[in-house]
Amino acid sequence: MNFNLKIFILLTFIITGCAETETAAPVTEDVKKAVGMVVTANPVATEAGLEILRAGGSAMDAAVAVEATLSLVEPQSSGLGGGGFMVHYDADTKTVDYYNGREKAPMGATKELFFDENGEKLSFRMAKNSGRSIGAPGAVAVLNLAHQDHGRLAWSELFAPAMRHSVEGFSISPRMHNSIVSSEENIYKTPEEGPTDLYHYLFSEDGKPLPAGYILKNPQYAETLKIVASNPADFYRGDIAASIAASAQQMPNGGTLAVSDIENYNAVKRDAYCSTYRNTTLCGSALPSSWVSVSMVMSILNEAPQFSDAGADDPQNWTLLAEALRITYADNNQFIADDDFVDVPIKGLMSDAYIKDRAKLISRDGANNNIVSGDPWAYQDQQASLDYGKDATLDTHGTTHFVIVDAQGNAVSMTATVEGYFGSLRMAGGMVLNNQLTDFSFDYEDADGNPIANAVAPGKRPRSSMSPTIVLDENDDFLMAVGSPGGRNIISYVAKTVVGIMSWGLSPQEAIDLPNMVARTEQVRIERHRAKPEIIQALRDYGYNVFESEGEISGLSAVLKLDDGTLEGGADPRREGTVGILYDDEL
Repeated sequence: MNFNLKIFILLTFIITGCAETETAAPVTEDVKKAVGMVVTANPVATEAGLEILRAGGSAMDAAVAVEATLSLVEPQSSGLGGGGFMVHYDADTKTVDYYNGREKAPMGATKELFFDENGEKLSFRMAKNSGRSIGAPGAVAVLNLAHQDHGRLAWSELFAPAMRHSVEGFSISPRMHNSIVSSEENIYKTPEEGPTDLYHYLFSEDGKPLPAGYILKNPQYAETLKIVASNPADFYRGDIAASIAASAQQMPNGGTLAVSDIENYNAVKRDAYCSTYRNTTLCGSALPSSWVSVSMVMSILNEAPQFSDAGADDPQNWTLLAEALRITYADNNQFIADDDFVDVPIKGLMSDAYIKDRAKLISRDGANNNIVSGDPWAYQDQQASLDYGKDATLDTHGTTHFVIVDAQGNAVSMTATVEGYFGSLRMAGGMVLNNQLTDFSFDYEDADGNPIANAVAPGKRPRSSMSPTIVLDENDDFLMAVGSPGGRNIISYVAKTVVGIMSWGLSPQEAIDLPNMVARTEQVRIERHRAKPEIIQALRDYGYNVFESEGEISGLSAVLKLDDGTLEGGADPRREGTVGILYDDEL
């Protein structure tokens, strides 16, 4: 229709209307409001979560559906053969709970777990790609525990999306295909090398990695889901437990994980750790996660020289963030571990006095080249029974994060993982099995003979960098949820995003899109193609050895509640994340 003709018709309508009623009724347009949101690393999983929210499910209900689906469509990162940490916000009670589904070392594990028969330490590659690295999985137990507290729909209903995609098939995503290709040389292809289930699942009959777009079915996983949907306890006994243990023990390079280790696994609910940043409350996962380190970064920034109003555009603001990260990582390497087994100075690390003293290490004049771990024990009454040495544990990037907010204001922030890409490279029941035990220190003492807090022990959970976060406003109402995969870099990724939103006034997507910067030592890594040249130069002028990386492997997900109550989300373009919206007219 011609534009002038449209105007003529509209004016005719208005004039006619005025002649009949003397005042024209205002023309209003219904605006849909985002009242629920699902942000995951894969569009199929995002839609699975939305399907549950549209059916009247809670954020927790949707979380079960999301992780069950991610186990299928993103097996390189997480799944029911792995574990994770979750924080949940309850809108009725205005409380945040922490759910620990971290894998446990088998009772047959010793401090020499990653040493060979000659007493030589295994390479990380050899340790990861073996049955020794498999811990008792925690994903099903932790989802079930949290669902008992916060579920609305029946547990059995929550696996329908994942079961449907298992039977009908799903399209292999480009990222999953790239992960298959990058893992090809490590995946067992003959029984002499190790179990070949993963090879036969991900490769064609002529030995080629399955391409992106290939419709992949997983009937074995569908059978596992059927059992779990009927009774989650059956994951930890019977055929599923037996198949997990058999895969872990299979030679060569078998481990000690036994059916009894799986039967005795338990997830744990505890109070979340919380601290303040400006006029908000930050809450996150307790030990053995590293969320306390995210808290420390933000608390140090409260006390350090303040950011300028220029936000992300001021290069000096990035130097302040880098120094806070360096200070925090020094303490993380020294102290963070499973506090059911070792003494951790958590009160000291989070004390106002300790934070203020650590913040004094930051100067606008230049980088501090003498940053080492502090003495948080001096800031609390309880003292360590042993002096622990510095740990240099490696962890890799086979992890995922998702955020879900329902229409009632309840929220889930969960980081889930199988540890490295495709975990241990072993499968059971259609699931990839984790290599979580390589998150322990391979060494059990440092060069001076001091014990390592994160050393292997039977039944112990390894330290993790995972840091799922929920932020509350001054009224303790939900304000934001955020988290990321990324191994040791998670602390940096999450802190950057919280700073971007809370301090620099950015939207969730804008904050996620900021260059990732990782500062653990005098070397600072920053994304070359996302960081402005003046920021990189400012970091060098400040005194850092700057490494311009081609890409960081974050997978950030974030949801922010705006002043009018609507939700705004952000998903990481570095992976395949998507934001799914539940509108008010869908309720």
